[in-house]
Order: sequence, then C-alpha cells, then structure tokens
Amino acid sequence: MIYLDNATTTGPKPQEVYQAVSTCLQRIGGNPGRGMHEGAHLATNIIEQARVELAGLFNAPSSSHIIFTLNATDAMNTALQGLLVPGQHVVTTCMEHNAVSRPLRYLESIGVKVTLIPCDRCGRLNIDKMKKVISEGVDAVVMIHASNITGTIMPVYEIGQYAAKYNTKFIVDASQTAGVEDIDVVKMAVTALIFSGHKGLLGPQGTGGLYLKEGITIRPLRFGGTGTLSESDQQPEEMPERLESGSPNTPGIAGLLAGVRFIREIGIENIRHKEKEFTTRLLNGLSNIKGVTIYGPQNLVEHTAVVSFTINNVTIKNINNALAQEFDIACRSGLHCAPWAHQTIGTIHTGTIRFSPGYFNTTEDIDQALDAVRKVAQRARQ
Repeated sequence: MIYLDNATTTGPKPQEVYQAVSTCLQRIGGNPGRGMHEGAHLATNIIEQARVELAGLFNAPSSSHIIFTLNATDAMNTALQGLLVPGQHVVTTCMEHNAVSRPLRYLESIGVKVTLIPCDRCGRLNIDKMKKVISEGVDAVVMIHASNITGTIMPVYEIGQYAAKYNTKFIVDASQTAGVEDIDVVKMAVTALIFSGHKGLLGPQGTGGLYLKEGITIRPLRFGGTGTLSESDQQPEEMPERLESGSPNTPGIAGLLAGVRFIREIGIENIRHKEKEFTTRLLNGLSNIKGVTIYGPQNLVEHTAVVSFTINNVTIKNINNALAQEFDIACRSGLHCAPWAHQTIGTIHTGTIRFSPGYFNTTEDIDQALDAVRKVAQRARQ
C-alpha cells in the first residue's frame, strides 16, 4: 500500500513507538499517580517525561502546563469551553475544522458572539480584517495553524503578537502542524495550543492535548479523580491535575513520548524538508495532469504537507475508489470535517481528494500516486 493519508493519522510510525506501547502494556501496567508500587512509579515517569519532551518541542516554559486529553478535539473543547463565557466575543477564520466550528456554534447558542474572518480561495487569511476586528475589542482569537484541506499555513506568529497587544486570548489549533512545522508558544504569544498526538507527532490514536499559558484560569471540562488530593471532593487548582481527571492513556502516551523523541532526534527541520520535497513533487506533478484542479497556495513557504485536488468529470467517490482498489493508494476524500473551508474554496458540493505525504514516504510513492491520478484523468477524457 502507498499511504498518503498522514493528515488523518500517520500510517507508518517509528518502530520505537510500537515498542513503547507494547512495553508499557506488557511490563509496566501501573496507573500513574495511583499507587506506591513500581508499576505506578514507572507509569508516572512516562507521563512526566512526555510532558517534558513536548514542552521542549514547543518551547513551553513549564512542562506542568502540558495537559493530556483524549485527542485534539477534546483539547479544543477544554480550551474553548473553559475560557469563554456568555457575553464574550471570539473571532475565528472560515478555514476551521469542525473541532473548532462545532464548539463555537454551541457557545454561540448560549450567548458567546462569534465572528468569522474571510479567507481567499486558496485559504489565505484576510489579515487586515482580522487585525481590525481584534483592535475593536474581542476576548479571544481561535485559528488553525495550517488547513487540513488546502495545507495553507496561517500567519499565527503575526496574529498572536497582535492579539497580545490588545490582551486578547490566542488559541491555536496545531493538529496538522505539531511535529512538522516550527512552533514556539512564547514567540507566538499563545494562550492555548492544541495538538494531536497521532498525526505529525507520530504517536498512537487516542492521544492529544494542549499547552496552557501560565497564569490563565480555566474551567475544567471534566471533574473527578486525579490521583492527588484524594481527601478532598473539590477539583485541584494545580496544573496539570486540574484538567486531567480520570486514568490517562498511559500506553498511548508512552507511544507519543517515543514519537516526540524520534522527532527531536531526527530534527524537525529535516522532517519538514522531506515532507516539503514530497509536497512540491505532488504540486508540480498534479499541475501537469489535464483535468486536475489543485486547491491551495502554490507557494511552498505557506504550504504544509497537504494537497487537495479534483478531476474534471469524475466524482470524488469514484476517484477514491479507483485509487484504493486499482492502485492500492490510501488517501482521504470528501469534506474532511471542515465545511467552512470547503465553502471558502468552492468545493462544498463536491469535496476533494487529499494526498498528505509523511516522513516515511518515498519519492517512488509520490511518482506512483501521480501516475495513478494521470490514468484516472485520462479515462475521464475518453
């Protein structure tokens, strides 16, 4: 199989990730923070080491403000519902994933004002419009770091600094960029950074979390046992316990720890360089196939490793079926849980095919995928 669906979840992962999950399940088995036996201590150590590695990756000042959640969607709900209250005003972009749009629509229904900032057909943000709305007074900005449809990298550093100027909370969805693009939460002036563990960070599914800036008060999404202050029936105030109720996914976090260590050892710049090469090859190859329309910027500086396209006179379903069944290519088709983005780029009624290469792909994978698209497009013209 040629796996080009890394924006959904990384397919091949480092062997260290598989080994870490297996070792945790077979040899540790303890519950972190719940017991004095060796297994509990080893499990606690895994969780804390993962916090430290992630803090280092994101340049977070304190590892205690790395919070583990069920996934990035859970983290986004924790941030949005924990930081916003009725009567407040939040601004976002029209390229957001449903992990942002659906919680915002819920918050809107209970009295939070939501303003959408337009983007162009390539998914580029109208920066001047965003800055104007911020300067007029809003409580929070929430935006994606890079689109999961067009791959468009948003100007998060510029917007973060501008939001800080007006004491506006800044929430960034780094689900598609963590582990691939440079992220510095201090330079970005981030209030909350949401990350997915199973995409660019190379960990297992069911992992994710958020970085929360020190000094920020947030309401927990869940309440319950934390392994600390068991004598009290009140939720702890300290981080990270305040936002981590219930037993964590220790085997998953062990795999995530291995994935982050792999990234830091290889070097994020080397991973990004390889993925950019594949993205360039896809963009160039697809642009030379008659009948193919590519969505998103052609400038690689503003493009992460996500490429969406359609083929004239062929439905998305039929393209996907041909790629999967005839050519054994794994990719994603449809609306990708992002209707706002598809409305923006004009594909809300059709969807797109999405290729998302990863570090473990090869040049041969890309060339074979391009050849497959070429054959499907040729058939459509006959």
